Amino acid sequence: MDNPMEKKTPLSDMMRTTMDKIHEMVDANTIIGQPITTPDGVTLIPISKVSFGFGSGGGDYGKTSVKEGFGGGSAAGVKIDPVAFLVIKDGSTRVLPVAVPPTSTMERIVEKVPDILDKMEKRFDKKEDKEPC
Repeated sequence: MDNPMEKKTPLSDMMRTTMDKIHEMVDANTIIGQPITTPDGVTLIPISKVSFGFGSGGGDYGKTSVKEGFGGGSAAGVKIDPVAFLVIKDGSTRVLPVAVPPTSTMERIVEKVPDILDKMEKRFDKKEDKEPC
């Protein structure tokens, strides 16, 4: 995948090395994990969310040679969050979410909104059923 038109510089080499290392860490097996089978026949498949960031920079100093006077650096970070498990038992599959408990009052309120809306909808449906047409 090397582009023959691409100029080889210490910075591009450094960026390529960092990206190759990220590629090694982040693959399909990181997102969809290896199945785990329990002794009672339940199969669990972990599912994760992967986030990563990357940055690099550098400069040539002196310009007598490309290798001389180069200063640069690169960094990368990878974050893996478990999201859910696929649970396979007796031919049926369920998704078991891995929920992070809400940390603030606002998060708790937002988490309750769907339940409140469902209850309100059921209440209005009952009132409409009782009203004569």
